[in-house]
Amino acid sequence: MILGNFAAWNIQNILIRVVVAAILGGIIGLDRGMKHRGAGTKTITVVCLGATLVMLTEQYIQINFAGMANMTRMAAQVISGVGFIGVGTIIVSKHRVRGLTTAATLWASACIGLAVGIGFIEGGILITVMMLLSLHVLPLVERFATRHSRYCNVFIDVEKSRHLHTVIQNLKEADISIDSMEMSGPEDGEDGISVHLVLYTKKATERTEIYDILMKSEKVTSVDFL
Repeated sequence: MILGNFAAWNIQNILIRVVVAAILGGIIGLDRGMKHRGAGTKTITVVCLGATLVMLTEQYIQINFAGMANMTRMAAQVISGVGFIGVGTIIVSKHRVRGLTTAATLWASACIGLAVGIGFIEGGILITVMMLLSLHVLPLVERFATRHSRYCNVFIDVEKSRHLHTVIQNLKEADISIDSMEMSGPEDGEDGISVHLVLYTKKATERTEIYDILMKSEKVTSVDFL
């Protein structure tokens, strides 16, 4: 091993595993906490430590009660059980689903705790580093790709469904085509509807321009970009 043999059962290795789990969980939690997410430093650290304890307990049973332990059973329960905690961080708003990254971070933190708890500290550290890189670098890549993409996801609210043709006509005049369209609301569409549009622009077009085009119609009450 690169860092040493932490799988051996002794008090020194147990302390190292617990401390490393707390540090790694704290680092990931601090990153989420600074962004004011649903699960912050305390939550993720506790999840990571709890998962570590599960694997320590598994190894303890294996050593002291030979033949009575299944080294994968308790870990499997942690992996599935943390999913229920993650569900509580997911919020479905009008047009968006928030909290998926926080839920995934909780689940991954539990997996890190399991790895550290059984002595695979190198794996826990490596995944922590990769998680932090992903949480910081991928949003930048995503924003860059979105700015340079010809596709645009947008939600609009229209007073009545019959006014939608005006919006479509305004888009056509601006040389913007509709790749797909989904409507939700009353069946008669007379009390207002929400429309999800995937637009394709043949030339580079800023969101502010698309917003102005959509708001040309007085019957469009709101515009929300994804």
